[in-house]
Amino acid sequence: MVNSKAKQVWLLLGAVVLLGAAPLLFVNAKFEGADAQAKDLITDIAPDYTPWATPVFEPQSAEVESLFFALQASLGAVVIGFVVGQYTERHRQKRLQIRREK
Repeated sequence: MVNSKAKQVWLLLGAVVLLGAAPLLFVNAKFEGADAQAKDLITDIAPDYTPWATPVFEPQSAEVESLFFALQASLGAVVIGFVVGQYTERHRQKRLQIRREK
């Protein structure tokens, strides 16, 4: 028999997957980045506008660009996880020290 805690975890995990997949399945929209949307809007507003800056590095294909985005996101997740882990462990160590002093 599955205990209620495990059942709750599985229900929450299913809800997260459902919430993540629902927009992809039921929303008929064009998913594009904010950069492309801004470029289209600027072109509509001022057709003769010329950008004053150029990218330092532009990937060869959309797949490489997607790879770099995924790497950047995973690196950010690692940094955030490290910081949260550090604060959690620091708090735990302080709590243990207070218990030992009593």
